[in-house]
Amino acid sequence: MLEPNASGGAAPPRRRPIRALPDGLISQIAAGEVVERPASVVKELLENALDAGATRIELRLEEGGVGRISVTDNGCGIPPDELGLALLRHATSKIISLDELEEVATLGFRGEALASIASVAQVTITSRLATAEHASQLAGDNPGAAPVPAAGAPGTVIEVRDLYASIPARRKFLKSTATETAHCLEALRRVALAHCDVSFTAHVDGRRVANWPAVTWAERALAALGEEFADAHHVIDAGSLTLGLRGLVGLPTASRTRADRQFFHVNGRFVRDRVLAHAVRQAYADVLHGDRQPVYALALTLDPRLVDVNVHPAKTEVRFRDQQAVHRLVHHAVRDALRQAAGADAGAPAGPGAAVRQRMAWPAAAGTLPGSFGGGQSRLALAEPQTGYFGGTAAFAGPASVPDSDAPPLGYALGLLNGAYILAQAADGLIVVDMHAAHERIVYERLKTQYSERSIAVQPLLIPVTLRVDAVTVAGVEEQAGTLQALGLECSVLSPTTIAVRSVPALLGTADPAELARAVLGELFTHGTTGTIEQQRNELLATMACHGAVRANRRLEIHEMNALLRQMERTPGADQCNHGRPTWLRVTMAELDQWFLRGQ
Repeated sequence: MLEPNASGGAAPPRRRPIRALPDGLISQIAAGEVVERPASVVKELLENALDAGATRIELRLEEGGVGRISVTDNGCGIPPDELGLALLRHATSKIISLDELEEVATLGFRGEALASIASVAQVTITSRLATAEHASQLAGDNPGAAPVPAAGAPGTVIEVRDLYASIPARRKFLKSTATETAHCLEALRRVALAHCDVSFTAHVDGRRVANWPAVTWAERALAALGEEFADAHHVIDAGSLTLGLRGLVGLPTASRTRADRQFFHVNGRFVRDRVLAHAVRQAYADVLHGDRQPVYALALTLDPRLVDVNVHPAKTEVRFRDQQAVHRLVHHAVRDALRQAAGADAGAPAGPGAAVRQRMAWPAAAGTLPGSFGGGQSRLALAEPQTGYFGGTAAFAGPASVPDSDAPPLGYALGLLNGAYILAQAADGLIVVDMHAAHERIVYERLKTQYSERSIAVQPLLIPVTLRVDAVTVAGVEEQAGTLQALGLECSVLSPTTIAVRSVPALLGTADPAELARAVLGELFTHGTTGTIEQQRNELLATMACHGAVRANRRLEIHEMNALLRQMERTPGADQCNHGRPTWLRVTMAELDQWFLRGQ
């Protein structure tokens, strides 16, 4: 501390001798790192119970965990002569050597948690071995005393009371009882999500608020994410025995405004890792709208020697030996799950080329489209192949009596609503397709493929289109001529204020060349340097696709609508447009029956 001297200035600091800190102060300093709030205590106690081999764990909270936290498990228990050691700093059964530290497989291993908790709260441990006649109990305020006999089932009960009672200043930083309770239950959710073979129950102020029995990992993940994601997710099971990833990823349409439903576990440990978060976010980049947050519950398994979990006292950060391999696996697995073709079942195992079909009942009449708004059937000649806006032959209806197994997922078109929405009949109801959004995704994916293969087909303009632009744009056209050409857009400078558009991508042949050029140039110069442009090329291609997609109020024939449906079923990621909005939805027969009170 600096003190003023006689002249009014600051005196040099007074030197203090170096001393060893008291054990109590050391534990309280450690508690500041480990015991941030009651939820931190819950996390440590739950992890200890899991390390003890528990299959049933019960959590009880009072006053948001500040008044009381109790965790009961049916694990292996602690011998009476080791109860005192359990409350000492750096005393643990998890590791005994550096080699074990480098390949730690347990959740807890530092040996600090119980000692740190006992330094800022009243801790009581009651434990019983399966072979013992009774339990033994030890109070944390007297760790040197001998344990006393107590009643208790095999396993361990750890009770923490009056958290931070001895440090009132720390209590001032805690939030309301409701908020602290929510954090404690969230800690339970994170732990339970990674250990589906263990049953968990939670009581708050005497009332049971959670009951998660042992289930499959997919069922536990859905329980953690919430019922609203039961029909809005894809399943991931990828990688190998040495580096594997499994879990659930929510559909983009099930995204949230907050990142409160994002769970990532590494070898059973909940973590917050920038490499993993970045890999998932990049996988959603093409399908997530605006600043929406994806929903996912993912578990990464790998050799413990390939990940360092001893990075942070709270053990929520990790370091991978091969970050690129981990990033690559997570990114590709999530991206492939999200890029299923339109109509693929949500909740079905995802993977490259997964063929998911919807069953559909077909009429026996030959050469007819099922259903019409008049109650009859609209006949359509099938003898000759038809072509239209979407190119190629429109194989939209097969021969008579098409087998259910060959029925298309998005059904067959019935008509166009207000020039914007395609209505199609499916096996279990009605399919409604946003015509522009769906075609935009199709064009976008084709452009991406052609760009990656350096083969964007170009359509020269018979008469170049001229645009009046500013000097900055003129300079940019000259500087970025190679980039524009790679995008299939050829522009040249005619004067200091005029440029000419001489060709456009063939896929965008129906787009207005002037509007397309202005949009691409605007997007291009927003990104600035060539390096940034390469990183943002998908945004440029998405802008181009938007201008090349079929517009609302364009009249489509039935065979063109069906051609679009079939292209959607073959296009990765066609469930969402380039901006993350849905391209289609299904109204089931059950919903229709409910609307019209059928069967009631």
